[in-house]
Amino acid sequence: MTHTNFTLFHPAVFVLLGIPGLEAYHVWLSIPFGLMYITAVLGNSILIAVIITERNLHEPMYFFLCMLAITDILLSTTTVPKALAIFWLHAHDIAFDACVTQVFFVHMMFVGESAILLAMAFDRFVAICIPLHYKTMLTWPVVGRIAVAIVTRSFCIIFLVIFLLHRLPFCQTNIIPHSYCEHIGVARLACADITINIWYGFSVPIVMVILDVILITVSYSLILRAVFHLPSQDARHKALSTCGSHLCVILMFYVPSFFTLLTHRFGRNIPRHVHILLANLYVVVPPMLNPIVYGVKTKQIRDGVIVLLLPLFYTRGTKSSARINNQDRTAGRW
Repeated sequence: MTHTNFTLFHPAVFVLLGIPGLEAYHVWLSIPFGLMYITAVLGNSILIAVIITERNLHEPMYFFLCMLAITDILLSTTTVPKALAIFWLHAHDIAFDACVTQVFFVHMMFVGESAILLAMAFDRFVAICIPLHYKTMLTWPVVGRIAVAIVTRSFCIIFLVIFLLHRLPFCQTNIIPHSYCEHIGVARLACADITINIWYGFSVPIVMVILDVILITVSYSLILRAVFHLPSQDARHKALSTCGSHLCVILMFYVPSFFTLLTHRFGRNIPRHVHILLANLYVVVPPMLNPIVYGVKTKQIRDGVIVLLLPLFYTRGTKSSARINNQDRTAGRW
């Protein structure tokens, strides 16, 4: 591994240590992380395929869900394969540009996923509180503009983070005690004042996410008030079941993220390996659970998965039956 190869003010490589303090357990930790990553990629890929192929799912809510699945795949794929390479192959080196790219995608996916959850909450608010205007308010051009706004906002917020990171000179150690690159962890290696990095990198994305949380809370307060004023119990149950999966995903995203953030910021007595382990779980557990939650709680998606996967099992079963019949006929000749 190269620890001292510097080009100008930027190191040629950074050295990721994985999870310091748990090096002896890296191989064992890689097993659940690998399984969770495979589950996350397969689950979200199936979810995207179902939404694309099933015409009855071509609605704004499922379009935003498809965006959420793509974001989850990008978030986990940006971080987990490198962590597994560290655990299995001791591939600790990461090029400077690759590290900065990893910082960009990790933080952009975090801000983007929060905005997508806000868009989904707005979709449910319009569908339940003002259903007669749903088709006229959430037209496909409007949905497209919302999607562009989500991507643009996330890009603009995180692009400045990358600019602030690129301007720093690195003339000290290039060893990062983590399994992936994140903004403040990299900035702390610089031999310059990083006050702007700390304030912007911590305050601006968090303020935007907190604003999303406030708007989501307001939306669901109005949704619940409208639901409990519905005349029939069946209508109330249908509305609550429709929003239930979205609420579960919201909680799975925000609770771990804020817990990880607060423990990293204020939990000075918590061991470093606990912080890093939580950060690794955050980038793989919600992406793994999101498609499972929607698959279990949404009938249209369950039916779509069956329609998508049943021909595969049917074809395989037919080929197996044909092979067995051929073997039987061959045995009968003898």
